[in-house]
Amino acid sequence: MPDENAYDRAMARLRLPQISRSPWWELTRRMLMAFGVLAMTVLIVYLDREGYNDSADGEVSLIDAVYYTTVTLSTTGYGDISPVTDQARLINALVITPLRVAFLVLLIGTTIEVLASQGREMFREARWRKKMNNHVVVIGYGTKGRSAVETLVNNGVDKESIIIVDPSQTALGDAHSDGIAVVTGDATRREVLRRAGVQRARQVIITTDRDDSTVLCALNVRQLNPDTYVVAAVREQNNVPLVRQSGADSVITSSDAVGRLLGLSTLSPSLGSVMEDLLTYGQGLEVAERDLLVPEVGKQPQQLPDQVIAVVRDGQVHRYFDPVVTQLARGDKLIVVRPSEELPWAPRPGTHDEDFTTDEA
Repeated sequence: MPDENAYDRAMARLRLPQISRSPWWELTRRMLMAFGVLAMTVLIVYLDREGYNDSADGEVSLIDAVYYTTVTLSTTGYGDISPVTDQARLINALVITPLRVAFLVLLIGTTIEVLASQGREMFREARWRKKMNNHVVVIGYGTKGRSAVETLVNNGVDKESIIIVDPSQTALGDAHSDGIAVVTGDATRREVLRRAGVQRARQVIITTDRDDSTVLCALNVRQLNPDTYVVAAVREQNNVPLVRQSGADSVITSSDAVGRLLGLSTLSPSLGSVMEDLLTYGQGLEVAERDLLVPEVGKQPQQLPDQVIAVVRDGQVHRYFDPVVTQLARGDKLIVVRPSEELPWAPRPGTHDEDFTTDEA
């Protein structure tokens, strides 16, 4: 067991998206900073040239100031030019010495940059972990995982509140390209899930390639966080009950869903086109959930301007024709089909979270 825990700690590394910069940009930036330090020191020495003595001719020219600066900042220090007045020596101690340190840091900038980036990464990770709460954990960043993340982002979920768990380096690169943090590791291991903050996540999406891995992930997620909402994708319909028993709140059968869509498209190309439209974000029609508006209380679902297909009441989903929801009541939520131009998360006036008054006829 200790060996497994050590393995988990080594593998379950949090990888935050990197801010990519061109090496030429970094080189140019450092060169400009070095020249800036040189120019500033030359100016300081030249303006205070009366406080310096040149053993060659006693006077310090602009060339002498450049020469003194280069040998001083590089810590060579031949001693042929030296400060002789109290003011010049004080400026050397309080100004030029810090500039010398800065110049040396630039000269060994590669090593310093490595150490600094490690420190920055540790600081970023600590800050991320401190503020990460009620986030979404997506296990697996293949086709299904990317589609799920894209749907979340398109519906207003902040990328910073999503974290990917995947052992693949390809997934690591893809997620970082999309600006999403990654924990690299096997999600069937509890330590990996802990590093992803599953115990504080509000939702977990499981999109592994194997149903047995999905079962293990669901079991571990549910043990770490009994309250999170777990959505899992399975390949075989026969495994749906097992995944539900493992702790998944919702189970999607990917192969059956694709098969049904293919069958519908074959039997009725028009119906298949509509179904594909509903599943495609940003085009034509969208399926969305919204709050019931105050003026809509007491009406029938068929009387509303939106095409209502289901009503959510007390956590239960009812079809729009169910007698239980013949009259809409306060607190109901509606599953509607609406134009994609109206964002599903857009605020609507008159919801029960806002003040809304209507004039009675």
